[in-house]
Amino acid sequence: MQKIKSLMTRQGLKSPQGDIHDLSPLENFRIPTKEELRELREQPTDPQAQQEIINSIEEVYFSNDSFDVVKYELEKLPPVLSLQELEEYRDKLKQQQAAVSKKVADLILEKQPAYVKELERVTSLQTGLQLAAVICTNGRRHLNIAKEGFTQASLGLLANQRKRQLLMGLLKSLRTIKTLQQTDVRLSEMLEEEDYPGAIQLCLECQKAASTFKHYSCISELNSKLQDTLEQIEEQLDVALSKICKNFDISHYTKVQQAYRLLGKTQTAMDQLHMHFTQAIHNTVFQVVLGYVELCAGNTDTKFQKLQYKDLCMHITSDSYIPCLADLCKALWEVMLSYYRTMEWHEKCDCDASASPSGRQWLSLFETNIEMKYVNEIDGSNTMGGEETNFDRSYVKKKLEHGLSRIWQDVQLKVKTYLLGTDMSNFKYDDFIFVLDIISRLMQVGEEFCGSKSEVLQESVRKQSVNYFKNYHRTRLEELRMFLENETWELCPVKSSFSILQLHEFKFMAQSRSPSVSPSKQPASEIERTVTLFEQYCNGGNPFEIPASNKDDETEDVLASNGYESDEQEKSAYQEYDSDSDVPEELKRDYVDEQTGDAPVKSVSRETLRSKKRSDYCLNKVNAPILTNTTLNVIRLVGKYMQMMNILKPIAFDVIHFMSQLFDYYLYAVYTFFGRNDTFESTGLGLSSSRLRTTLNRIQESLIDVEMSSDATGTLTGTEERKEKVPSPHLSHLVVLTSGSTLYGLAERVVATESLVFLAEQFEFLQPHLDTVMPPAKKPFLQQFYSQTVSTASELRKPIYWIVAAKAIDYEQMLHLMANVKWDVKEIMSQHNIYVDSLLKEFEQFNRRLSEVSKKVRIPLPVSNILWEHCIRLANRTLVEGYANVKKCSNEGRALMQLDFQQFLMKLEKLTDIRPIPDKEFVETYIKAYYLTENDMERWIKEHREYSTKQLNNLVNVCLGSHINKKARQKLVAAIDDIDRPKR
Repeated sequence: MQKIKSLMTRQGLKSPQGDIHDLSPLENFRIPTKEELRELREQPTDPQAQQEIINSIEEVYFSNDSFDVVKYELEKLPPVLSLQELEEYRDKLKQQQAAVSKKVADLILEKQPAYVKELERVTSLQTGLQLAAVICTNGRRHLNIAKEGFTQASLGLLANQRKRQLLMGLLKSLRTIKTLQQTDVRLSEMLEEEDYPGAIQLCLECQKAASTFKHYSCISELNSKLQDTLEQIEEQLDVALSKICKNFDISHYTKVQQAYRLLGKTQTAMDQLHMHFTQAIHNTVFQVVLGYVELCAGNTDTKFQKLQYKDLCMHITSDSYIPCLADLCKALWEVMLSYYRTMEWHEKCDCDASASPSGRQWLSLFETNIEMKYVNEIDGSNTMGGEETNFDRSYVKKKLEHGLSRIWQDVQLKVKTYLLGTDMSNFKYDDFIFVLDIISRLMQVGEEFCGSKSEVLQESVRKQSVNYFKNYHRTRLEELRMFLENETWELCPVKSSFSILQLHEFKFMAQSRSPSVSPSKQPASEIERTVTLFEQYCNGGNPFEIPASNKDDETEDVLASNGYESDEQEKSAYQEYDSDSDVPEELKRDYVDEQTGDAPVKSVSRETLRSKKRSDYCLNKVNAPILTNTTLNVIRLVGKYMQMMNILKPIAFDVIHFMSQLFDYYLYAVYTFFGRNDTFESTGLGLSSSRLRTTLNRIQESLIDVEMSSDATGTLTGTEERKEKVPSPHLSHLVVLTSGSTLYGLAERVVATESLVFLAEQFEFLQPHLDTVMPPAKKPFLQQFYSQTVSTASELRKPIYWIVAAKAIDYEQMLHLMANVKWDVKEIMSQHNIYVDSLLKEFEQFNRRLSEVSKKVRIPLPVSNILWEHCIRLANRTLVEGYANVKKCSNEGRALMQLDFQQFLMKLEKLTDIRPIPDKEFVETYIKAYYLTENDMERWIKEHREYSTKQLNNLVNVCLGSHINKKARQKLVAAIDDIDRPKR
């Protein structure tokens, strides 16, 4: 039924559900008889009606052949049967059966031509088979005839020939086996010659050859022996690989890599190599430290060998610490250099590695005896191995790059353990600097090795450095206090060409700051700087070699013999005042103010200075820097601090902070010794600027231990803050500041003050270098230090030299002489008063004493200018004070005041080159105020607040006393009080 449904589908007929299933032909379908077929053909057919009948057939009838139609129909019957309904249903089924039968009949008739054609093909096939049977029969008959034609002798000849060929093949196999048996001797020779690639290749080829003859019983024993030999070769190969870690040899490593490549274990070799490098680092550092520990212990006790590396480091003595560290870094350098050269080999030489020719030569003895199939297998395996080469190289490259950081991390941890195993706080400075230099070089190696910033090393060195530096700085501050308290402030004679770069402590800066490199040499130096340590020492040498100390290189030629560098310079010092053609540019810059007079009085011309040389008190000495032994020691100390900072930049802030404390303490000492005088500071003349006062207060609060200074017993409280402070220094009793003949210690004051200025100039010179190493977050501290402390050094000149100016001239005597002058004269006088001559004599005596002092110490032009300015300013203010003490004064008396002052100015201008005369307007304006009217006086008082209340009241009482009434006088006095109130 399924086939019938298929035929119906091909003809365009579809079942109601679209799927076709077979009906049981026994139960549901019978073949119509001829009469029924005839009846079917004779019945008028309506294709559409017929198709509708077929479509009305239930789907279950098309399910499959096992479908029970009778059972299905019986089960469908209702409980109550109706004959009429049964007959109607039977007629319906008959119609469906008739439609299906007619459709089947139509299809059979339609396929009749095809059936006939297929029957003809079957008949033709039957004929062909019969012909083939005839041919086979004939073939068998001819074979029987050929079999009967051969003789017994012919067959025997063929059998012997075949046997001969088999025996010849056997002979070749036996010769090959004999050769294989002899390979054991050759393999041993190759291993002794360290020809690992040849040995492995020979062993592998022998194994492949042996597999060809595995049907011989003797070969099984040879196979096991070759396998044992191969394992032995791998063990020796691993030992050879470990030797690479300490002493890299290109040819040796090439053989090892070729051998591993033949084994197909390139990746395993890399894993083993990194394990060997790690082990080499551990063994190397342990053996180095153990050797020094046993050497210092003086015995061969094995107890040290059982210690851990960390515990072993704690047994290193301070004497052997540096040599052990140097040897430790040397050994680690060799390991890292081997790793570097290993990477270099894989980058350059990996592609050229090939099989050893010695193995090929030995193989040629039996290679021709092996079947061609075996040779082809070898060539094919080599081709397949080439496909894995790129993958292996990529793996090796990544493994080596990843191993860089691992190797360096191991090195850092070993050195860190060594560094922290010993307390270096009591090391000598040079020894500690040497340790830092070694570690700095090691960190440079690490940066070139893998680009690491060596955080582990930096942190460990920073801990040791901060600990060491705090103790060192505390000791140096105490030494500085001792130097200052024993300093007699005498000039330390140095050459005019002196520069801090000439000092041994600053040698490290001279090389980096040298500006005199010719352009032709600069490219070479730049190229040299780009060469890494690995490139520089790749073929020999070690960056951690301790150089032999050469004392000749450490000598310094900075001191002058007796103040003059030579007799010629002594003579030429008087010849040309402003001749500075042979003075170095650096000194021209540092002392341009002293030579040209640009500051503080910028209006003085060179011509004036040439014509009036008497005010320059530096001609009798070469224009050399003014400094003391203490100043030089501070500069050297700064150089040592900078050495440490240059080597270990992470502690740059701590070092610069301690450097600033050195300068602070020196400045505070100079001020305390020579500038502190409450009497003169209360004059209100602004001798100490607010910035200077702020700086001095800051230094006193942060650095000076006031309690310690005032405590005679010197007991300490033990607090951390007190530990960081230093007692205030005391001036040496050898320094006398009370003698008028020496201008109250002017020579000592000049040396102290100008040495401080010189020290400030050196700090200014070092500022660019300090700025480059200072961390960005801490740079505001450096800027504040320079702007508020270093720049205030020159400001100390005013309060220090003011004390000399205030004592050098007897201003009280001048006031006494002025008080005896009668100012209410009735006629104009042509002769000045005697107090003017007395004051000028005081100035002349001051000038002589100044000249005498200048014979001991060169007095720079700014210093002499400040001294003269202070004296003239004090003299002019004394004049005003004297005029303010006048009880009665006439117009002629006012003219006498002007005459006296003009006489004083005329004589004074011959003694000094200062122009304009300081406070000249201060006196002239006060004298002219005597001529003012009442209205002008009130306005004048409000405009001139620089005068004291006493001086203004004198103008009102003496000048306008009899010309104004009481009310007007009270008004002017009230105006004066209003001016004076803010001052109070």
